[in-house]
This record gives sequence, C-alpha cells and structure tokens, in this order.
Amino acid sequence: MSRPRSITGRPVVITGAASGIGRALATRLSRLGAPVALADVDADGLKATAAALHGKVLTRVLDVRDAEDQLRFAGEVREWLPAPLAAVFNNAGVAVTSSVLDAVPEDDDWLHDINFRGVVHGTRAFLPILAEQGEGAIVNTSSVYGLLGVPYQSAYCAAKFAVRGFTEALRQELAGSAVRAITVHPGGITTNIARNARVRRDPTGLGRSRDEMAAQFEAMTMTSPDKAAAIIHTGVDRGKARILVGPDAYLFDALARVTPTHYNAVLTRLMRRPRRTEAVR
Repeated sequence: MSRPRSITGRPVVITGAASGIGRALATRLSRLGAPVALADVDADGLKATAAALHGKVLTRVLDVRDAEDQLRFAGEVREWLPAPLAAVFNNAGVAVTSSVLDAVPEDDDWLHDINFRGVVHGTRAFLPILAEQGEGAIVNTSSVYGLLGVPYQSAYCAAKFAVRGFTEALRQELAGSAVRAITVHPGGITTNIARNARVRRDPTGLGRSRDEMAAQFEAMTMTSPDKAAAIIHTGVDRGKARILVGPDAYLFDALARVTPTHYNAVLTRLMRRPRRTEAVR
C-alpha cells in the first residue's frame, strides 16, 4: 500500500489549540507552511497561539461538547479552506482524578463530554468534508490510558478507551478509501492538563493538594509538547494508523500485550526506581 500524501504545508484543523500538544502542533505545522484552523474554549490561550504564528490562521472559540457548534465550525472551515483539508486533529482534553468509590458523577460527565463526545462531534462534523474530497485524515487523541486501566483515572481511562474503540471502528468503515482514521496514544507529556484537572481530594489518602499531585505528574513526564507534535506529524505522514508518543507509551503498549491483567504491579515497581535524570538536576 502506498504512503498517503504528506500533510506538510496543507490545511489542518486542531482543537485544544490553546496549549499543550494542540499549540505545539499548530506551531509546527504553521511553521512548515500549513494554513491552520484552531479551536479552543480558552479564548486567551487561543489568541496567544495564533499570535505566535505567521501563516494563514482561522481561530474559533469552541466548546467541543456542543455538537451543533462543531457543525457550524466545520461550515466556517469549509468556506475558509484555501485548499483541500489534509487533517483534523480532535485533540481537546481534560482530566479528573478520583477513586471509583468517591467519584462525582458531574465530574465524570464533564470529562466524558469533552474527551469522548467532543471527539465524536468533531469527527462527525468534519468527516463529510474529507469524504467529499476523497482523502484526508481524522486524527483522534486517545492516551496510554486508552491502552491500560490506571488507578484513580477511571473516568479518563473510560473516555480514552472509548476514543480508541470509536476510531478503530471508523478505520474499518473507511477501509479501501483514502480517508484515514488515526489514534494517538501520548504517554506523559509536559502540559497543563494535571493542573487543570478536577480533583476533590487526594484519592490515595496522602492529603496532597491538586498542585502537589500535578507537580508529581509533571516530574514523571518524559516528552515535551514540541517532541510530541513532531512524533504525531511524522506518524501521520508515514501512514500510521496508531501513533505511540513517548518511550512510556511503548512500555504501556508492551505491557498491555505481555501481561494484560498484572501490568499495574510492574508499573508500580518501575515507578519506585529512581530516574537517571534526577541525579543530574
């Protein structure tokens, strides 16, 4: 099977573009000549992303939970497009930390509406454009937590497993066409997602604040947003159906295959080992 057309220099849509991976993707692809249509609920962050770019940009304050507004955004993008649409990155996401026992349904619903239903709404809004063109890519952000279940992340895991299943089902429906459905599984990326998470209390019982838990998460991340954007861009251009981002993503993927029911014990032992980088800080 021949490699698909490169997305480099061609129009793309990116949600969650106000920060993190979304901003890094926008920066990278714009720098390489791509017109970018950017959306995020964070108006100030979105404005900051756009201000740092030098190419053709369309920005839209958008809550991905709103299916009708996603359709309106797709219509605006259709009118704006200077060339056929190369890729749609459904990337917006949030986090909740809680045990299942203490879970607050409203928090879980908030997360599911953004992380899963937002991806579904974005896919349904833009897929008709790609289908009419006869080519393009839907790139949906799952997570390594869409490969393994992780304690105190039940809502996040459920949503990211759902993104994976939804996108893989779509991929089979698109078989034989030049429209592709791609899942992205980032490992620990140094973004603000942990600091913006909903946390009612430390689920481990250690009494940590949200900022303390976020700092511990960030200390364990292994990949910068810029590096993640480069890996994702390269993976899409190489025709990958599934893109693992970061060395920890490859570890999670291997554990899911080798020890599908006892992986958490392995991860716990590995996390207790001191990291080499700590000795040189």
